[in-house]
Amino acid sequence: MRPKVLILRTAGTNCDKETEFAFRLAGADTYLYHINRVKEEKNITSYQILCLPGGFSYGDNLGAGKIFSLEILLWFKEEIEKFLSKGGLILGICNGFQILLKSGILPHLDFRQKATLTFNDSGRFEDRWVYLKVTSSSAVSLWFKDLPPLITLPVAHGEGKFYADSSTLKEIEDNNQVVLRYVDKSGKLAPYPYNPNGSLNGIAGISDSTGRVLGLMPHPERFLFPHHHPHWEKDTTYPFGRKIFENVVNYFSHG
Repeated sequence: MRPKVLILRTAGTNCDKETEFAFRLAGADTYLYHINRVKEEKNITSYQILCLPGGFSYGDNLGAGKIFSLEILLWFKEEIEKFLSKGGLILGICNGFQILLKSGILPHLDFRQKATLTFNDSGRFEDRWVYLKVTSSSAVSLWFKDLPPLITLPVAHGEGKFYADSSTLKEIEDNNQVVLRYVDKSGKLAPYPYNPNGSLNGIAGISDSTGRVLGLMPHPERFLFPHHHPHWEKDTTYPFGRKIFENVVNYFSHG
């Protein structure tokens, strides 16, 4: 079975084509649609995977991902609930992660915002490769299967600092919902530039409690081939991003 992937785009989305290519490379059937088309058709449940790619939706007016999140709340609440109840998977990358948090799909589905991604502590746009520690969360066996505990991926964002109040942060940690943390070469938490935005607890990605909804700031679609890595000629680095897409496609292809 080739899973069907719905990739939602809108004004300002700019990583949609790369994300579509990644899913196709992994063996999925992709459908890259503007959000207005999906508003009319209301057919999210006919897909197995819903992806919100990176970019600057609506120019990040009102804050990164905020307007898109309001569209989700206005148009797709029941569709999202049905989609997840049928076993669908949701992936939000960078701006998509921002949307998932601000629409209340993460950290758990109640459509109430509990956490955010805000301006980087550096006060600048951060475009760099980072080291990431893959944690022992429930999402790892699905999205990060057969990957080592330390991987590298690129980030590119101005509002990537994960922030939540102490009680929400504790809940996320206690429920093992943290999937990725920014770390140094040795796999330990470290300050800037290893943590490029000042995220609390070094959080770079989280899932819901089931592991089927994943949001992450790094861009897996930008590491699909070894030569995407800046040191590819001297390092035998595996294209970790490609494996993430292969894992999610194989989840449906092989059961």
